[in-house]
Amino acid sequence: MKKPKWLEKEELYKILFEADTPKGRAFDIVLMVMITLSIIISFIETIPSLAHTFQFVLEILEYIVTFFFTVEYIARIYCSPRPKDYILSFFGIIDLIATLPPYLSYFLPNARYMLILRTIRFIRIFRIFKLFSLINEGYILMYSLKKSLNKIAVYFMFVLILVTCLGTLMYMVESGHPDTRFTDLGTSVYWAIVTMTTVGYGDITPVTPIGRLLSAFVMLLGYTIIAVPTGIVTATIIDETKDKPKDGRCPRCGEKIRKTDRYCSHCGEKL
Repeated sequence: MKKPKWLEKEELYKILFEADTPKGRAFDIVLMVMITLSIIISFIETIPSLAHTFQFVLEILEYIVTFFFTVEYIARIYCSPRPKDYILSFFGIIDLIATLPPYLSYFLPNARYMLILRTIRFIRIFRIFKLFSLINEGYILMYSLKKSLNKIAVYFMFVLILVTCLGTLMYMVESGHPDTRFTDLGTSVYWAIVTMTTVGYGDITPVTPIGRLLSAFVMLLGYTIIAVPTGIVTATIIDETKDKPKDGRCPRCGEKIRKTDRYCSHCGEKL
């Protein structure tokens, strides 16, 4: 018996991995519907009244969704020209994580809520609707974050040291008071983090005048430094999106420039 055309590796690859063909587009839309359905099921199952009322229906739908994702994952490996590359790729790992939870739930009941990770697969919607410009913007953002990682890491270490010192100082000020909530250093550092990030839960508050003065200082300090990571990434994004010299010409005026020039000698554009 002749194998159906859609089961051939080349044809199956076009359906599963490409959105340029009618069949590929249709499959991706079905995939989005199944992802949405699985997430809705996960949310309903956390509501006891609805979960009890529609238990049988939810179980049937869960079996269908699990079967769909299992077959899809196996089919992607089957038709991929380089199965190992797909398995170790970003989407390959996400596809595996999205498939395993129903099986792991037999041993770890809470593992089923890892199904929420299927939402990451909605990134595929960019392919379906041809939003390639948004994909390029996403690449720029990811590259900027990666390039800024060292600066952000240094900043994070600085903030970590700062909140530790401020928490210790507040503990020294407040620990002697009978009504204090600053009972240990860990609690004091937790307070410093919550206050400096301007979250302000209000579960721990100073009771001494000096403690309140220090608290006000930490609040104001938080406003001055909380925007630093955003500024670092923004500066990198601006640098990456700025027009670069091409073919030895200025990106603004188009006049010829030398490789050693830092500014265009014609219009003054920074190179």
